[in-house]
Amino acid sequence: MLRSLSDAALSQLLLDDAPYGDMTTQALGLNGTQGHLTFAASQPMTVCGVEEAQRLFELAGATAHIHAPSGRHVLAQAELLLAQGPVAALMLAWKTAQTLIESSSGIASEVARIVTELRAAGLQQPLACTRKAFPGGRALSYKAVQAGGGMLHRLGLSDGVLLYPGHRVFLDASVDDMVGRLRKAQPERKMVALVSSLEEAMTFALAGSDILQLDGFTPEGVRQTRLALHNSRLHPTLAVSGGVTAATAVAYAEAGADVLVSSAPYQAPPKDIEASFSRVLSA
Repeated sequence: MLRSLSDAALSQLLLDDAPYGDMTTQALGLNGTQGHLTFAASQPMTVCGVEEAQRLFELAGATAHIHAPSGRHVLAQAELLLAQGPVAALMLAWKTAQTLIESSSGIASEVARIVTELRAAGLQQPLACTRKAFPGGRALSYKAVQAGGGMLHRLGLSDGVLLYPGHRVFLDASVDDMVGRLRKAQPERKMVALVSSLEEAMTFALAGSDILQLDGFTPEGVRQTRLALHNSRLHPTLAVSGGVTAATAVAYAEAGADVLVSSAPYQAPPKDIEASFSRVLSA
């Protein structure tokens, strides 16, 4: 089940856009007028964020019905959501809801594109997206990753042990000592080391790392690392990061990556949503 943003977070989004109300709608005297607002996909996409959009309209004082939930793949012109109620409520939630769906659907669609490329090539490796989402927007970005068929690499610094080269700068210790220290402090966690060369990969594998995150490797570099580990009878999980996109995912997977780690979907362009208003005529 995909987790939606809380009412508190959504209410803050409405407040950010209209801290002192909607000046134009109030000035036009539209507060008592009723209307409809339909969101439709302007292009094919993997949908995300419609549950949050629905709740935004409800918090604003309207009602809304979802036609395409998060995770559904739709074609252009497919209706996503219908909201109805006071025009003031529709106007209050409109642009925030539209932008939220557009941005999150862009991420979800790019994840789905990469996963589709892998599956079409007969490859089953998972796509794991990093924590490198825009600060403040992680919850929605993470939902979009899952809606697109991906998984999460790490939720944050409190989720998992990952030894970076930056950590090693401040340690006067051998690789064995570093790995041992982490195992002692976090015995229930897998030991993950980020490495940038075949030599580093072999060193950390020999020290007992459970997972090697091969950062910035070419597909050929991944292939050579997999072969060297096999010949040494070492079998850590290989997660590849730095350069994993829709154009390279298949090559990395075929080279021997067990997990593909990417931040690329977070930079995907939003998917356009068409918003159409209509007036409710009184009987």
